[in-house]
Amino acid sequence: MSGLIGKNIGMTSLFMEDGKNVPCTVVQVDPCYVIQIKTIENDGYFSVQFGVDEKKIKRTNKPLLGHFKKAGLSPKKKLLEFKGNSISNFTLGSKVTVDFFREGELVHIKGISKGKGFQGVVKRHNFSGVGERTHGQHNRLRAPGSIGAGSDPSRVFKGKKMAGKMGKKSVTIKNLKILKIDAHQNLIILKGSVPGNKNSYLMINKKKWN
Repeated sequence: MSGLIGKNIGMTSLFMEDGKNVPCTVVQVDPCYVIQIKTIENDGYFSVQFGVDEKKIKRTNKPLLGHFKKAGLSPKKKLLEFKGNSISNFTLGSKVTVDFFREGELVHIKGISKGKGFQGVVKRHNFSGVGERTHGQHNRLRAPGSIGAGSDPSRVFKGKKMAGKMGKKSVTIKNLKILKIDAHQNLIILKGSVPGNKNSYLMINKKKWN
């Protein structure tokens, strides 16, 4: 399979053999349980749906309760699907641990970026702002400037860089190296940063998978 579900714990740093201090992200990879297996015959492709973290039964609707019951598992908070070329090693209700990964291999991390709310063009698009900084001018230092012609075309083109909601989008960071794996605490330490807040869920995909 291509990967597992992880949770962003926070950042730290490690000293490498050459003495360099490298910023790292600690990711919790608790055992992922097989909720559903998809096959070419039934679905047109191979994939496995994993679930992590316990969820109260009273907070789970009936269709999902039946979905988990079919796998012989209790309700899970987070479900994600991972594609693969073969599903022969998986059975409903089985679990896959952090040992699925190896130290030194590269992974792609997909998550939801931090939400920044409604932001102006200076923060959202790195505009420099318009207007003078002297002679008592304070009103238009961070304004976007002109957004289009007047009589022709008499409208603002789609895709124009303007103020708006920023962040909270799906982001993928590629080729992050696994520096260390702690199988006892179900942790992996990645070189660099990952998208999202602390305790947010991540999709960890191997760069190369069979």
